[in-house]
Amino acid sequence: MKSLGLTYCATFIVSLLISFLLTRYVRDQALSRGWKTRRVRERDVHTTPIPRLGGIAIFLTVIAVVAVLMAFSRFGKAFDPRLILSILLPSLMIFLLGLYDDLFSVGPWVKFTVQVMAAVAIFLAGFRVIELPLVFGNHSLGFAGSLAATVFWVLLITNAFNLVDGLDGLAAGSALFSTLTVVVISLMNGRVMIGLIGLVLAGAILGFLRFNFNPATIFLGDCGSLFIGFVLSVLALVGAGKSSTVVAVAIPVVSFGLPILETGISVVRRFLSGQPLFAPDRYHIHHKLLERGLTQRQVVVILYGVSALFGLLSALLLYPGGPTVGVVLFVIGAGIWMGVQHLNYPEFFELHRLARRTLEQKQVIVNNLAFRRATLRLAKVEHLSEICQVLEDTFRGNDFDGCELRSATLAGSHATLFGNGDFDLHFTWGRVFSTFSVPAWSMLLELSMPGSGRHGCLVIYKQYAPDALQVDINLLLQEFRTVLAQALSRALAGEIEEQPATAEAVAAAANSSLQ
Repeated sequence: MKSLGLTYCATFIVSLLISFLLTRYVRDQALSRGWKTRRVRERDVHTTPIPRLGGIAIFLTVIAVVAVLMAFSRFGKAFDPRLILSILLPSLMIFLLGLYDDLFSVGPWVKFTVQVMAAVAIFLAGFRVIELPLVFGNHSLGFAGSLAATVFWVLLITNAFNLVDGLDGLAAGSALFSTLTVVVISLMNGRVMIGLIGLVLAGAILGFLRFNFNPATIFLGDCGSLFIGFVLSVLALVGAGKSSTVVAVAIPVVSFGLPILETGISVVRRFLSGQPLFAPDRYHIHHKLLERGLTQRQVVVILYGVSALFGLLSALLLYPGGPTVGVVLFVIGAGIWMGVQHLNYPEFFELHRLARRTLEQKQVIVNNLAFRRATLRLAKVEHLSEICQVLEDTFRGNDFDGCELRSATLAGSHATLFGNGDFDLHFTWGRVFSTFSVPAWSMLLELSMPGSGRHGCLVIYKQYAPDALQVDINLLLQEFRTVLAQALSRALAGEIEEQPATAEAVAAAANSSLQ
């Protein structure tokens, strides 16, 4: 047992030293040869071009140390070279994809296609998601379901670490905490191979982090972030691929909490705002924290703490007895909720508004029905007094505070009866009509008919209030407004036919009927 512990320590230290030396060498070569890949982009926080080839040092470190372990390992079947190669060969594909993207740039669909191919290779090698207890219970997903779940998992984790690579040391530090969590859980479960590979990766990341922490002199680049994310996704699969409990499946998900959270938020907000899902922007979690006045180092340290907390919570799930699972889920849910609230994403405000509107849908239906019933009644009225009664009945039972019907002009052949069109007909109703003198908003609906001009308008009043208006505005603007205009046209035409053709007589008759 003592020799095993020494092997673990030696593996980690050797990986750290090799990575340190390789990172410095790659950085110096990149600077001397002008390999400052990519110009400064709008979303970048740094202001000068910095080499983005740090993933080369991490990749070479992992390959070299794992090769030595394979050559001199005494772990027997636990360190099967065939299993190692089945992990490293697809990882090589991902690394080369990222390296090419760093040097020449690759479109999102090309990257997606290559990542799917690598994920399928992992699946065929036997590293796969077999069950999803939380969704399907303890039932096998079958070949197609398992393939889809495995590919989704690999794509999610691979790209999640790429998304958080926005500040000096952020992606590498977050990956370090996740890797150490995978190492601890693997060793506790007796998975020596996964533990050793995880230690190699952790040492490589830490050696690189010396040059990547703020102020960074070299970045991971896609070759580094995609490679790290892919390897971690596979290590997590090996550790939980045969597990059938909800807790066993939840452990790797929680351990990658920060990158998964970043990915989830990015997908949701881009979908809600109508932006392409793969389009880069400056609205990631670290960007929002920078907007609050924090420095790069402060933001990175805070997110390190978040990553460490996720790792600790995933480790607690190894002992799910008692209230542990409930406490872990509560802490995660509450933390995410409070964090998203403080980040002030307008997209999530809209989600909150939608959820609240859903809960209040009954009141929306009540108000809408009042206007629909009014529409049916208005289609049959012939007199101004009937219109007034319909309006009073309608607005008395909805969320508006008052209304005012104004008819100033009769179009068509009757326009000459009213001189310059200043003829004024008024009907007002309000819960406390004097409140219209205090700040309130109003909406004016023009009442006009095609071919016959404007017949008047309906003004609707509402006092300012924190509660949202529970009514479908389109219903007012379309059906209700059209039918009210038709009813007003018929009523005014009827009044003219019945009274002497003078402006004074019509005005008197019309206003009398509105009282």
